[in-house]
Amino acid sequence: QVHLVESGGGSVQAGGSLRLSCVGSGSTVNAYTRYCMSWFRQDPGKEREGIASVDFSLLTRYSDSVKGRFTVSKDNANNTLYLQMDNLKPEDTSVYYCAASNELTCRSWSPTMYHYWGQGTQVTVSS
Repeated sequence: QVHLVESGGGSVQAGGSLRLSCVGSGSTVNAYTRYCMSWFRQDPGKEREGIASVDFSLLTRYSDSVKGRFTVSKDNANNTLYLQMDNLKPEDTSVYYCAASNELTCRSWSPTMYHYWGQGTQVTVSS
């Protein structure tokens, strides 16, 4: 079992920054947090959207909506995933989730590929 806990959400004005963290724990945490991990976000009534991922080789991938503004990174020693969010926009307002897969590469942002999810953290960006 793997337990993921996000933190770092909050309210910020447009143009500001936030850093989200996702700490993994559990008996099989290394079987997941060292492989593909991703950040998703979801608005009420909408599908969960994959926005950033980092795989086993630390190769990163971003959605067009956040590319150039967000940076994903991973600290395998501490089973922690990060999302540095800069130049935030009101349209970034959402609930952000981290997710872990046991696949080496992040070949997809299909939620079905991910085995464990955090509880979500709210990010609100005001204009």
